Parts: sequence; C-alpha cells; structure tokens
Amino acid sequence: MTPEHIIHRGITITTLASTQDVVAHCAPGQIAIREQADGWWLYFVDEDGKIEGYDSPFASHAEALWAAKAAAEFSAQ
Repeated sequence: MTPEHIIHRGITITTLASTQDVVAHCAPGQIAIREQADGWWLYFVDEDGKIEGYDSPFASHAEALWAAKAAAEFSAQ
C-alpha cells in the first residue's frame, strides 16, 4: 500500500498500512493513521520528531480520519 496523504487546515494526514513506519512517512507537525490488527491508530509527530498517539484505536478508518481532522483544526487555531 502506498501511503495516502490529505491536507486538512494545512496539516498533512497520512494513512499507513500496519507495516509502514510513522517516522519514515511523516514529518514533524503531521498526523498519521495506521491500521493495526485491533483497529485504526492515530499518531502525532511533534516538532522534535517525537511520536505520540491516543491510548486506544478507532473502529474504522472513517472514525480515525474524523478525529485526525478535528485535531488538525485544533492545531491550526
């Protein structure tokens, strides 16, 4: 799977397969959605390249994307 990128409120949101590394595909300030066996996980890459994420997955890509867009809107303010 090739990573899919969208830009929302100036923030890049990248969808990754479970085998794809967040650091390899996302720059600081970007958001990643990665599919895992237990759901869709959301990760944030801070300005120092540190990765943080939510403590539980979303049931669908659509839910994870909605949350990523909401986070992008908050960050853009």
